[in-house]
Amino acid sequence: MTKNIIIVIKIGGAIIPKGFTEIEKENIRQKLIKECKTQWEQFGYRKTNVDSLCSKVGISKGSFYFFFSSKEQLFLATIKNVQDGLYSLMKDIISKEENKNGIQKALRVVYEEYDKSPFLYNTTSPDFLSFLNKISDDERNSITQDSLKSAKELFKVPFLSLRISEEKALSVISALLFTITSKDKMIGNHFEVFDFMLENLINAIFE
Repeated sequence: MTKNIIIVIKIGGAIIPKGFTEIEKENIRQKLIKECKTQWEQFGYRKTNVDSLCSKVGISKGSFYFFFSSKEQLFLATIKNVQDGLYSLMKDIISKEENKNGIQKALRVVYEEYDKSPFLYNTTSPDFLSFLNKISDDERNSITQDSLKSAKELFKVPFLSLRISEEKALSVISALLFTITSKDKMIGNHFEVFDFMLENLINAIFE
C-alpha cells in the first residue's frame, strides 16, 4: 500500500501543508471570515475564540496564524468584508433600477444586514469596544472611513440629484438606519416602521 506523504512548512509558528495552492489558501481565509461573521453575530467578539473558529473551518490552531496574525486581525478583515459586500450589493441593486426606488431598495438591504449583524451599528457596546481597544488608531479610523466612503458613493449616481446638502443627507440616512437600535422598543413591526420612514424621506432627499 502506498502512503501519502505530506510535506509541511513552518511560518511564524503556523504549520501549513506545502502542497496548498494559492486558491486553497484563499478559500480557507474566506471560510475563516465567514465563520467569524457567524460567531460574531451569535456570541460577540469576546466569546468567539480561535479554537472554535479553527474547529469549524477544519484547520489547526497553529495554522490559523498563517492566515491572520491575531484574532483581532480576523475580526477587522471580517467587518471590512461585510462593508465591502454591502457596498457591492447596493451598487448592483441601483445599477438594475436607476431611480429612487433602486436607492430605496438598496437602503432596505443595508437595514436588513444591520438587523442580522449588530456589530455593524452597535459600536459603543462593551463587546465592540473591547475589539476596538485591541486594534490600532489607523485601523479604527479605517472602519469609519470605509463606511463613510460607501455612503458617499450612494450620492454619486448620475440619475439623481440631492435636494439637501450631502452632509445633511448623510446624517438623515444614518439616523434612519440607526432606528435599528430601538427596534425592540417599537410597538409595531420595526421593518414596517423603517419602510414607512424610508419611503417618505427618499423624496425629501433626492430630486
